[in-house]
Amino acid sequence: MTASPCTSPLQFPQPSVSGLSQITSSLYISNGAAASNRLMLSSNHITSVVSVSVDVVSTLYEDIQYVQVPVADTPAAPLCDFFDPIADHIHDVGMKQGRTLLHCAAGVSRSAALCLAYLMKYHTMSLLEAHTWTKSCRPIIRPNSGFWEQLIRYEFQLFGKNTVRMVSSPVGPVPDIYEKEVRLMIPL
Repeated sequence: MTASPCTSPLQFPQPSVSGLSQITSSLYISNGAAASNRLMLSSNHITSVVSVSVDVVSTLYEDIQYVQVPVADTPAAPLCDFFDPIADHIHDVGMKQGRTLLHCAAGVSRSAALCLAYLMKYHTMSLLEAHTWTKSCRPIIRPNSGFWEQLIRYEFQLFGKNTVRMVSSPVGPVPDIYEKEVRLMIPL
């Protein structure tokens, strides 16, 4: 099984949710199960795995560099402490013609948030553009509200403006890009 090629805005994305989702020529996102699949890693030429989990990675392969980001998927977790170091790591791996797999338990919240930070920093995408692009490659992404707040602050730090803002909703603060979806929810 190989990753879906979602590497150029000119290419129609072929999303993957169970395997590896290719975001750029050197960055992939997946869930934890896919990250431990040797065949999947080698067939996609993964040279670095960033594991965003409080759990220690148990499956390690000699020819792959592993980086642990010990952050829980909770809104109060300080994922922003890792925005720059992980973005720099992904960039450095790519500059050496390597490929990074960024994963968390489901490939939905923590890894997606770090991916958005990388795209803002190294591809000069706005947060809205980074989210739109990543969601086209991996439709299941949905960082938690605390990570959104951290990403919004990071976007302002990088560019001096914001393209996403938090708004009130019946389920608590959500990014405005989810506002319509939340409005359609019917309270029980």
